[in-house]
Amino acid sequence: MSSPFDALQQRLGHVFRDRRLLVRALTHRSHGADHNERLEFLGDAVLNLAVSDLLFDQYDSSPEGDLTRVRAHLVRQDMLHRLALSLQLPEVLRLSEGEARGGGAQRPSILADAMEGIIGAVYRDAGFDAAQGLVRRLFEPLVSETATQSWAKDAKTQLQEWLQARKLPVPDYRIETTRGRAHDQIFEVGCSVPALGIEGRGEGRSRRAAEQEAAREVLTRLSALPE
Repeated sequence: MSSPFDALQQRLGHVFRDRRLLVRALTHRSHGADHNERLEFLGDAVLNLAVSDLLFDQYDSSPEGDLTRVRAHLVRQDMLHRLALSLQLPEVLRLSEGEARGGGAQRPSILADAMEGIIGAVYRDAGFDAAQGLVRRLFEPLVSETATQSWAKDAKTQLQEWLQARKLPVPDYRIETTRGRAHDQIFEVGCSVPALGIEGRGEGRSRRAAEQEAAREVLTRLSALPE
């Protein structure tokens, strides 16, 4: 095992008994057959349970809906990408030459998948308690900042509920353009409410983020309408 992998284990706070699990967690499917997708599948489930347990402890009087929204913010791709960068995962990802040349080591989706793969690998290596400990070390510092942003319903949910309450069709979202390299794209999304002749646009580093911005603009325009 090379020193970058040893350094990563120190950053994770977990030394693998079966180091092949760590290597597999960091292996993209472009590199070979023994890739991280199965560990990613497992890690996603472990992550959701561990984050749910963390929020259950920290917010013992909050209703299910609020906890669900905070969890969704914590486990989304953008947050996993941010954690992967803090752990310096781009330095140790195993990619094909073509994927590496195309900037795959910086691509948010690849890094988020590797982050889930690592959580799944820790679970397979040492059980749920070890994986839960890793999730808590990574996510506890993020909970308070995320919670303040997330108690309120997100813009897409607010817009859909506003329209449904008035028996209007749900909004239509469409990608208008994408800019930048594959690993660093900017999405521009349009959101329209044909029944009211209202449209909004938003930009973001993921389609989801751009849709939220577009929905927020539509909500602003709706607020100016007479009831």
